[in-house]
Amino acid sequence: MRHLIAIAALALTSACASHASMAQQSREARGQTIVEQNCSSCHATGRSGDSPAPEAPPFRTLSHNYRVDALEEALAEGISVGHPAMPQFAFAPDDVRSVIAYLQSIQNELPPPPQE
Repeated sequence: MRHLIAIAALALTSACASHASMAQQSREARGQTIVEQNCSSCHATGRSGDSPAPEAPPFRTLSHNYRVDALEEALAEGISVGHPAMPQFAFAPDDVRSVIAYLQSIQNELPPPPQE
């Protein structure tokens, strides 16, 4: 009997972890769609490529200058600064969480400091 309970608990734990992983992937996919629809005319929104607007940083390098999770408030309240041609954006809370999840998933690591 104990073995059956342990197996059931293990199966339930596995199912919950799998569901959480699928939900995170879904959130990242939603974030990717949002940034592609709203930002890709100026910014490189993927893991590679140049930004169409030279003054617009590639999204994969945002963590070089900002904590990506710290952008949550700016995305929710409206980004009104950036490069000169950037329009103001404000996103719904769930969309903000999706954009942050996506941005975190594509960040390049900072290059190591130069050797002296």
